[in-house]
Amino acid sequence: MTAQTGDGIREAIRTEALLRGFDAVGFAEARLAENARADLAEFLARGYHGEMAWLAAHAERRGDPRTLWQEARTVVVLGLNYGAEDDAGPDRDSGIVSIYARGRDYHDTVKKRLKALARWITERWPGELKVFVDTAPVMEKPLAQQAGIGWQGKHTNLVSREFGSWLFLGEIYLSLALEPDAAESDHCGTCRNCLDACPTKAFPAPYQLDARRCISYLTIEHKGMIDIELRPLIGNRIFGCDDCLTVCPWNKYARTTAEPDFLSRPELTAPRLAALARLDDAEFRHMFAGTAIKRIGRDRFLRNVLIAIGNSGDATLAKAAYHCLDDAAPLVRASAVWAYSRLAGDASVVERDARLPAETDPMVREEWARDISGGRG
Repeated sequence: MTAQTGDGIREAIRTEALLRGFDAVGFAEARLAENARADLAEFLARGYHGEMAWLAAHAERRGDPRTLWQEARTVVVLGLNYGAEDDAGPDRDSGIVSIYARGRDYHDTVKKRLKALARWITERWPGELKVFVDTAPVMEKPLAQQAGIGWQGKHTNLVSREFGSWLFLGEIYLSLALEPDAAESDHCGTCRNCLDACPTKAFPAPYQLDARRCISYLTIEHKGMIDIELRPLIGNRIFGCDDCLTVCPWNKYARTTAEPDFLSRPELTAPRLAALARLDDAEFRHMFAGTAIKRIGRDRFLRNVLIAIGNSGDATLAKAAYHCLDDAAPLVRASAVWAYSRLAGDASVVERDARLPAETDPMVREEWARDISGGRG
C-alpha cells in the first residue's frame, strides 16, 4: 500500500475515530525527528529523570518507533479531552488532586477505545498493528506534534489550539504507509506563564524540565521522603500538580470533557486531609479503586497527605498527624514527624523525647533528630 493510494484509508480512519469519541486525530510517519531524540538524550544525561530508571532503560526503543516495532510505518495519534470545570480551589484543610486523576484511570478508558478502533481497522484493511498508551516506551508528545495535534510547550507538555492543556494521548502503530498530516508549529511565542507558575522552579530553561523538582514527579514517582527544602513548596498538592498547565493562555479554547469516565469524582475535588490521613490499606484501595491514585499505594499517598497537613498552618490538623506517628510504615511515620512538628509547637518536643529512643528506623530517626537541631523546614 503506497502513501498515495492510502488517502482514503487515512480519512476513513479519522472519521471513524471521531465517531468513536476521540477528540483529536493525526497521522505521523513512524519515526521521530532528530531533535526529539537529542532532547531525550540530554534529559537523561543531566539526570533530570530522577528515579525514573525505566526512561533510561528503554531510551533506544523510546527514541525510535521502529525499534519498538520494526514493521511500523504510520502512527495514528489520538487524543481524548479531559478538561474540567473551573474550581475555586480547596481550603487549607483539603488536598489538591491533579485534574487527570480525579476520575477513572485514563489508561483503561483510552486503551479500551483504542482497541475497538484497531479492530475496526483490521476488519477493513488486514495487516498488523499495535496499540499503545503511555505505559509503553513511546515518545507520544513529539509524535503528537508531528501528527499536527499540538506542540510541546515551554513546560514540555502538549498544548492544543482546540483543547488547551487537556488531552490524553494514545497511539495505533500501523504497518500501512499513509500520508502524514502537517506537523504543528510552536505557538508559545514570548509567553512564560508556565515557567513562572512552577512553585518549585522545576524548569531550568524553556522546554527543559528537571523532574527531580517537579511536584508531579515528587508526589507520584518518587518513592522515599521528599527533600526538606521542597516540602513547604508542595503546599496542599497531594497527587500531581497542574500549575504550569492551568496558566496557559491557550486554555481559553478548552472545554469540559464529555467523557463520563473523566469527570471529577466529588470526593476527589477537595478531599479532607484529616480523613485521608486515617486511611488504612483496605480503605485506601476501596476509595481509589479504578483511579490513577491507587497505583502509588497507601504509604506514598499518606506521605503526600502529611506534607500537605504540615503545610496547612492549621493547628487543628496536628491531631491527624499525631495519629500517624504510630503508623506501621516508616515512610508514613517519618512524614508524620515532620507534619506534627510544624503544627504542634512545644508538644512535638515532648513527643520527640518520648519516641526517639525507641524508634529503630533510620529515616524516622532522622526526622526526629532534625527537630532537635532546629532544622524543621
